[in-house]
Amino acid sequence: MDRMVFECIDGHTCGNPVRLVTDGAPVLNGDTQAARREDFLARFDRIRTGLMFEPRGHGQMSGAFLYPSTRDDCDIAVLFIETSGCLPMCGHGTIGVVTMAIEHDLVTPRTAGELMLDTPAGPVRARYTRNGDKVTSVRITNVPSFLFRRDVPVEHPALGPLTVDIAYGGNFYPIVDSQPNFRDMADYTPAQLIEYGRTLRELIDRDHPDIVHPLHPTIRGVRHVLWTGAPRMAGSDARNAVLYGASAIDRSPCGTGTSARLAQRVARGWQDPARPFVHESIIGSQFVARVEQLTEVGSHAAIVPSIEGWARVTGYNRIVLDPADDPYAFGFELA
Repeated sequence: MDRMVFECIDGHTCGNPVRLVTDGAPVLNGDTQAARREDFLARFDRIRTGLMFEPRGHGQMSGAFLYPSTRDDCDIAVLFIETSGCLPMCGHGTIGVVTMAIEHDLVTPRTAGELMLDTPAGPVRARYTRNGDKVTSVRITNVPSFLFRRDVPVEHPALGPLTVDIAYGGNFYPIVDSQPNFRDMADYTPAQLIEYGRTLRELIDRDHPDIVHPLHPTIRGVRHVLWTGAPRMAGSDARNAVLYGASAIDRSPCGTGTSARLAQRVARGWQDPARPFVHESIIGSQFVARVEQLTEVGSHAAIVPSIEGWARVTGYNRIVLDPADDPYAFGFELA
């Protein structure tokens, strides 16, 4: 690859970083955004690692590119990148992308207050509120989410026998609820949750290669782990910490993770579908999730969830990747 320059807006959604690339996105092949994602993974994944990994990023870095939509019913297409890979969908990333795109006039919605996004996981509707030139909140209607598998046994070398549910909310999540060998995420340091989560993720991917979306076979396996705990903030219903990448804990409540957990709770009978679900992050920020619709995905009972949160711009960045000049142009990570 030759020298590349990327213009970026940096920010965060409820504490977790978002880097929106506004200029420099590679030209992708594909008639759908899912096909474009596959093309990006095949030909340009080093751009992702260069923008997300150290020394230009860090362990928690997450971002996105904007593209013309492949669908007539969407305003813009989004390709999500982070340290864990090129994602089918990213909830906190969507909230950040919508905030940045509207505040900087990067897209003109066909409907005021609403942006339709073409994502690799499917179309996503985002409704936003403004106060002057600032977007104060974004509520995304996510892709259909569902409990994929119940009571999956895992023999964890550090924690002992565990039972997890695997749910989908745009990505697949093993969800570790309170049980004899895991009471609450509060009992562990973030470093322990990362270490134990990496092992759990590896075990599940090794033992369950059949974790595949029934309608989208390119969406498979687990890249995340969702640890749970009792809420600490006023108004919260539950707390969580999501592992992603080699060593990242989501600082936001995680949009696709919240979608997956809400789908699990509804399927388990733990959540009244008519009642909002307030999900708390490891730093105390909150998303408000709602069940917008009951549906089906293949043979799975499913929900269409919405997630509401906020984002802020923190700065502007011109990033240069020049492999001829910099041996670390495409990044590195310390696991």
